[in-house]
Amino acid sequence: MLLLFNKPFDVLCQFSGSENRQTLADFIDIKEVYPAGRLDKDSEGLVLLTDDGNLQHQISHPSQKMPKTYWAQVEGAPENSAIKQLVDGIQLKDGKTAPARARIISEPELWPRNPPIRYRANIPTSWLELTIQEGRNRQIRRMTAAIGHPTLRLVRSSIGPWSLDELAPGQWRETQIPDNWRTIFNSKCSASHSKYKPTRHRNSKRK
Repeated sequence: MLLLFNKPFDVLCQFSGSENRQTLADFIDIKEVYPAGRLDKDSEGLVLLTDDGNLQHQISHPSQKMPKTYWAQVEGAPENSAIKQLVDGIQLKDGKTAPARARIISEPELWPRNPPIRYRANIPTSWLELTIQEGRNRQIRRMTAAIGHPTLRLVRSSIGPWSLDELAPGQWRETQIPDNWRTIFNSKCSASHSKYKPTRHRNSKRK
């Protein structure tokens, strides 16, 4: 089973948490599915969930280099030289990032964020589309900050062949794993990978 979920802003990407925070359990009532990767609570967009441990590993483990695409609303108007830094790789505190795909885009058609972002008077904002294959903590936000354009809003639009499409915030749907994807997945799974079971992130046990 594979679920696509559009995680709203300020929702924890786990099935339990403090009483004052919404979690995945507030939106998804399917038992024994777990996130294949994480998405920060202050980020929005696509989260994949599965009950298949091998598939979860294949999607989320950094060694698999699954491409993830994000739309980032940033402060200011990045110049071409700044975009080139993102494409070539940029030095962060934990090392240089791998080459990425990055470009300036028109504002995507998105739902209003609740609460809305805070604008600064007389400072414009721009939208970037970035595709990375790494999974460092808050990587996109750190990358845009490093070029002098802090991220104000961040939405993950796709993971590998799966995308948000028409999912509204808080909505989920089950999807089929494409035949060619399953073939690729099976060809990469060795006997040792069969030991993987869907794993809960820390403190993600259901209430």
